[in-house]
Amino acid sequence: MVQQKRLPTTLDAEARAAVGAFLAPVDAELARRYPGDPGTRQPVHTVYVPAESFTADTVRAWGDAALAALDEHAPDTGSFAAVLGLPEALAGPVYERMRAKLEREPVEDLRIDFEDGYGGRTDSDEDRHAALAARLVADTCGSAGAPPYTGIRMKCMEAAVRERGIRTLDVFLTGLLERGGLPDGLMLTLPKVTYAEQVAAMARLLTAFEAAHGLEAGRIGFEIQIETSQAILAADGTATVARMIGAAEGRATGLHYGTFDYSACVGVSAAHQSSDHPAADHAKAVMQVAAAGTGVRVSDGSTNVLPVGPAAQVHEAWRIHYGLTRRALARAYYQGWDMHPGQLPTRYAAVFAFYREGLDRAAARLAAYANRTAGDVMDEPATARALSGYLLRGLDCGALDPDEVAGLTGLSRTDLESFAPPRGAAAAGAGPGA
Repeated sequence: MVQQKRLPTTLDAEARAAVGAFLAPVDAELARRYPGDPGTRQPVHTVYVPAESFTADTVRAWGDAALAALDEHAPDTGSFAAVLGLPEALAGPVYERMRAKLEREPVEDLRIDFEDGYGGRTDSDEDRHAALAARLVADTCGSAGAPPYTGIRMKCMEAAVRERGIRTLDVFLTGLLERGGLPDGLMLTLPKVTYAEQVAAMARLLTAFEAAHGLEAGRIGFEIQIETSQAILAADGTATVARMIGAAEGRATGLHYGTFDYSACVGVSAAHQSSDHPAADHAKAVMQVAAAGTGVRVSDGSTNVLPVGPAAQVHEAWRIHYGLTRRALARAYYQGWDMHPGQLPTRYAAVFAFYREGLDRAAARLAAYANRTAGDVMDEPATARALSGYLLRGLDCGALDPDEVAGLTGLSRTDLESFAPPRGAAAAGAGPGA
């Protein structure tokens, strides 16, 4: 055995240890603030329904309404592909998977709305609706066709509605506990946040609730809805949204862009309020940078152009929704809002087309990286993580099948997940966007 020659060095162990000690607080802060992506499924959309109209059949009713819209306005692959301009190679798989999705799991994330979609109600009515929402969520959670994620959007932390919002949150969460516990897919949305202190207040409420019921600290997370200019840029010129993530003390799960409130806040006229407006792009870009590496995910907003009326009007609304969804996906906003059952076909068509059209190329690049074989692109570990994340998101939503991904890459789901860094490693340059 050849003995390796010892190379001469200058810096001794004491010097190296001193650097380690000097940077230890920075290491800890990076690990705390930038733990990396949680590695869990991210729904492709959030559906909002007013609390007073939510029933045990709401999700199935949305799926049936979406299928009925297809039967009326695009009853087969060819007609649907013609509306959206889907290429022939994608049209069949996308249409078939989209219809199957609407039959099997029409909604991935449901938000029972006690805010703008709910309006002004008496306290007794809101108490009753919050308690009913808890009962229905508890009774249907985990059943066939139920959304993997469900929760409420409460009223905001502004003084005029704060007490009412807190009470609704309390009634809902307490009702869930009384019926067996908090579901794994529980999602809470805090709207109209303008100051980081409002986020901190929400975190305090959840800490108190957990302590009162002996729950694990940090069990309950929440989404922050970005609907005001103050949530992006503070009076001192700093990025408020970055402070909000810190104020959540690890509880923030998402940043959701509110298209119409934000657009109105910055003075965009009603005719031009859209998720592709430059003002919207700026807000979401700030949100995206602030959230990168923190484990907090960014969601796009909605479009209010609904697919209703005669066929020509429905088709135009479908094209708008499809185009906006595809645009968002290309910009790494993998989630958005849907406000009407008729938007479900184009939501899933856009998502499925996005993952299926890139499947062969992504699989080939990841297989080459995994096998250390030469190809026409030299990918780095960060790109391998992006490729595996792309395939995993496609698997989660139903755009791709495990067998076809394994056949193209030679990798199992466990293999794909292994490309992600361990939690806490994002600080070392191994984050989702590294």
